[in-house]
Amino acid sequence: MNTLSRPEIGERLASAGYIADRDLSVALSLMQMLSRPLLLEGEAGVGKTAVAYAIAAVHETELIRLQCYEGLDQSAALYEWNYQRQLLAIQARQGQDAGGVEDEVFSEKYLMERPLLAAIRQQKAPVLLIDEIDRADEEFEAFLLELLSDFQVSIPELGTITAVTIPHVVLTSNGTRELSDALRRRCLYHHIDYPDVEREARIILARIEGAGAVLALQIARMVEGIRKEELRKVPGVAETLDWAAVLVGLDIADLKDDPEAVHETLACLLKTREDKARFRREVTERLLGRVA
Repeated sequence: MNTLSRPEIGERLASAGYIADRDLSVALSLMQMLSRPLLLEGEAGVGKTAVAYAIAAVHETELIRLQCYEGLDQSAALYEWNYQRQLLAIQARQGQDAGGVEDEVFSEKYLMERPLLAAIRQQKAPVLLIDEIDRADEEFEAFLLELLSDFQVSIPELGTITAVTIPHVVLTSNGTRELSDALRRRCLYHHIDYPDVEREARIILARIEGAGAVLALQIARMVEGIRKEELRKVPGVAETLDWAAVLVGLDIADLKDDPEAVHETLACLLKTREDKARFRREVTERLLGRVA
């Protein structure tokens, strides 16, 4: 696919349901031009993961996701051998030449691809999403450097496997730990914040069928107010969309028409016991009073 300009990327993302700001569109344009990974950093719930899905839709290609977690190792991310099938094959070939058996059981037939290996062996460049890289250990982060630099991996039994096509790589981080300078140098960088009221209203209109312009703007303003309260877990865009879908399902076109339903459905946004206890009816009414 030819490199898209910043306006074209913004339009394509919007058609895929992702409303990007100018800076993100620029970052994605540079990502295409340089064939470099893009590191997206920001609070949980701001839409980092959704960017990768939108890129896959724009390029009409597969998305391959590696969800990071503490203790993630190479075997879970790159490849494993199918030990059960290998053992059965060895038992079936008892008495045969040992070298031939070894060559057979350590062949492609018994190789189990994991996300990183699968991503570099696709005929059409996929989107490789390395999600929440900050949750993985520093050792795994170091292991990624070869892949992100040379797009090749080494399998002792098979040798070096070089990428068939260079995937569109997106890494996300919630900032729970500092990433290494080596990883950052290999990536382009963009920080994603919670959307402003206007952009969040546009996101609602793009993603929630039946949401009117008035309701979308009111929801965005209400959520902006909620995020400014002292919460343990600030609601993200996904929670905003859930709330919008519920309100549309209740046939509410204006938040002020049904304050009771607004208060009761805040469960879509508030995800801890403390936050729900904090939002008494008077808090909801105060925030509603600021919604035009």
